[in-house]
Amino acid sequence: MTIIGIDLGTTNSACGLWTDDGVTLIPNRLGEVLTPSVVGVDKNGEIIVGRTARQRLINHSDRTVAAFKRLMGTDHKVKLGKQTFTATELSSLVLRSLKEDAETFLGEPVTEAVISVPAYFNDNQRHATKLAAELAGLKVERLINEPTAAAIAYGLHEKQEGLFLILDLGGGTFDVSLLEFFDGIMEVHASAGDNFLGGEDFVDAMVDDVLREHRLRRDDLKPLTLQNLYLQMESAKRKLGPTDLVLTLDLGEKTVEHVVTADWFARISTPLLLRAKHPIERAIRDAGLHPSKIDDVVLVGGSTRLAIFRSTVGKMFGRLPSCHLDPDTVVAMGAAIQAGLMMRNEALDDVVLTDVCPYTLGTGVINEDNPRLGSYFLPIIERNCVVPVSIVKEICTAHDNQTELTIKVYQGENRLVEKNVYLGELSVQVPPAPRGEETVDVRYSYDMNGLLEVDVTVHSTGKTYNHLIEHTPGALSEADKQKALSKLSELKFHPRDGEDNRALLARGERLYESSLGDRRDYIADVMKQFERALERQNPAEIAKVQKQVKDVLAQLESEDWF
Repeated sequence: MTIIGIDLGTTNSACGLWTDDGVTLIPNRLGEVLTPSVVGVDKNGEIIVGRTARQRLINHSDRTVAAFKRLMGTDHKVKLGKQTFTATELSSLVLRSLKEDAETFLGEPVTEAVISVPAYFNDNQRHATKLAAELAGLKVERLINEPTAAAIAYGLHEKQEGLFLILDLGGGTFDVSLLEFFDGIMEVHASAGDNFLGGEDFVDAMVDDVLREHRLRRDDLKPLTLQNLYLQMESAKRKLGPTDLVLTLDLGEKTVEHVVTADWFARISTPLLLRAKHPIERAIRDAGLHPSKIDDVVLVGGSTRLAIFRSTVGKMFGRLPSCHLDPDTVVAMGAAIQAGLMMRNEALDDVVLTDVCPYTLGTGVINEDNPRLGSYFLPIIERNCVVPVSIVKEICTAHDNQTELTIKVYQGENRLVEKNVYLGELSVQVPPAPRGEETVDVRYSYDMNGLLEVDVTVHSTGKTYNHLIEHTPGALSEADKQKALSKLSELKFHPRDGEDNRALLARGERLYESSLGDRRDYIADVMKQFERALERQNPAEIAKVQKQVKDVLAQLESEDWF
């Protein structure tokens, strides 16, 4: 059975497969490898997808829609003629078109796929993507993060090893991932991004500035006129170079000439470029790495062709970024390679992928300082923890004689819990007692399949309650689900109980007991640092501090202190 790789993009989508000769990108019925992610409905109610639909955006704007990927995971609905669609349904129509093209190309049914998603997509958006695939008749073997797919394409293509910063600026989303490729392992150190920053926003900025200059609002223009203005600005964005462009613009009641210059475009793009800098800096900061350690900066996504974006990145890192693979198709190539790995094609060496949790997972706790503000968010698994991961936190009852404790599960970064994404909840019974006396351990265990297992253990009774939050139901077979849960169960112990960590703590205690004065105080400080790292339960941080402590203790054991 052939598994295809799909890049489901905001502006364009593409698919491919791995063969003995490498990646083959699958052409659509028009012979093109890029299919515009545009859906329309004709006067007979028939669905139109791709380039034909995109050409109808001007004259049939009420029956055509683009850039709906930004609405994935929401309840927003789009009306096309007399029909109404969700973003999931619209995406399924694009996926069905790609599936049909692949079947025509291969001459056989296609029912399985690896689909790429922005690294910063939350669980709801990922679930919506899988549901879209199911509606299109595809079983999703895996969702792969777009920057990871791009890194696979670059890593396997060039056989390079090192630390890569992947910047993926597409039509509607911006993704940043910091990955390391070594010994056949692709390890994600950190990811960040902006789900509402892409090439479409640069065009929006161009249109808004033109309208502002002529003291017009969007509502002042007819839909057809406004759509035509958008297309002219999109074309100018693509053509802009050292030579100025002179455009004749229809603004309804008047026709004007507008000169598009590099300086003008730079001025209106500055706010967007500043927005792009934030997730880049955040990913590097989260990974705890200095920019000088990055071996290569790789550009992915059609919007990275913008000279001003490349220039900004070059200034940030003091070097030219890499972009020798086609930024429009590199994600589809990576997805196809991953599909080939899943088929265990003999022409491919296996690559082990490690990923991170892109959002913080936590629960709500009482805000005693100002209850009117609502509950605070207590992070349990923090963003950019390497998955699979299992972390436990202790909480207590908030009221006298409380008999039930409800653990609500959220995803996000906001200090106030209600501003984060609700995922589910678990209620447990506790014996009545004065507030604060009854305590429970709340353990979150998360893996790259999207399984979040919540275990709550009541200390006084010893009883454990369990709840599985699966935002991609049906994506895993029961056997695969049990296998994933079995792996997670192996992680369900506190890091301080691990054999290596216990041995290191005992070694530190032995040295402390045999020392006096400044040497003893120094050892105590070192061991406190290690214990604090263990309490935070971040595997990457523990490994780093563990190495530092081992080096310190080894140095102390080899020296004579007086």
